[in-house]
Amino acid sequence: MIPFSILDLSPIAEGSDAATSFQRSLDLAQHGERWGYNRFWLAEHHGMPGIASAATAVLIGHVAAGTSRIRVGAGGIMLPNHSPLVIAEQFGTLEALHPGRIDLGLGRAPGSDQTTARALRRNLASDADEFPQDVVELMDYFAGSTRRPVQAVPGAGLDVPVWILGSSLFGAQLAAHLGLPYAFASHFAPQMMMQAIDMYRSNFRPSEQLDKPYIMLGFNVFAADTDEEAHFLATSMQQAFVNLRTGRPTKLKPPVSGYLEALDLPERMMLDSVLSCSAIGSRVTVAHQLRAFIEKTKPDELMITSQIYDHAARLRAYEITADIQRAG
Repeated sequence: MIPFSILDLSPIAEGSDAATSFQRSLDLAQHGERWGYNRFWLAEHHGMPGIASAATAVLIGHVAAGTSRIRVGAGGIMLPNHSPLVIAEQFGTLEALHPGRIDLGLGRAPGSDQTTARALRRNLASDADEFPQDVVELMDYFAGSTRRPVQAVPGAGLDVPVWILGSSLFGAQLAAHLGLPYAFASHFAPQMMMQAIDMYRSNFRPSEQLDKPYIMLGFNVFAADTDEEAHFLATSMQQAFVNLRTGRPTKLKPPVSGYLEALDLPERMMLDSVLSCSAIGSRVTVAHQLRAFIEKTKPDELMITSQIYDHAARLRAYEITADIQRAG
């Protein structure tokens, strides 16, 4: 079985707060390390009442300090929100503190709405179309390139693996051109997954970082002791997507019995589309769905995300998934 990793948004559950989310993220990372997960990634989002991972580099440092072996990184940093030098310094600091354990995934979306993006940057002069140049500039800082008039201290000369994140063909083309590993957001935007996989692998150019294509796919898992319980737990994530797509983002809500059946047809179709790369059920059911997905897509690694309201149930879902991975 290929390696499995964890994607965590440090969800803020209804009735809880960000401090509790940070404690739970660290607890999940510590359990994930013991269960054999390869990486623990956190994602940059802003202005979202149910996501606490906005200061992504800070939270990565918190998780890395509380673990010892698992790789910790960003899945990802939304580079248009930052200068490449700032990110090189932040992740250079993290790598200096936790050598050999830090990953840097980069995305070109803002991770927010336009109003929040303006508040982050003070203006919208930064352009997502400049993303390729920003990625190269960032990599130059890590390399200590003499082409740059300034140096990233810390950062220059440190080995921080850079990944390209994406949900379209743009990221696949860029990752292939630069010879970088590619992580596709199939856990919420699966529509172009197969085309992106093919484009990345077909056009990959070896680089100093990577000699052959390496692709990681996002995948939702809601695993429990029974199929019925797993489908019940999955309704928290389903509510979150419906609320987000209808302009009403909220904290992660408790699961609701019969939620899918009560939805209008357009909302049900939307969920069927965005969450099509998911496994929901007992150990046997999830194992079958995971193996079918891996056989279809042939990734090098899976990034598992499990947005479950109850922390103990979320841990259980990742434990079951780890058992499936170890079983092969």
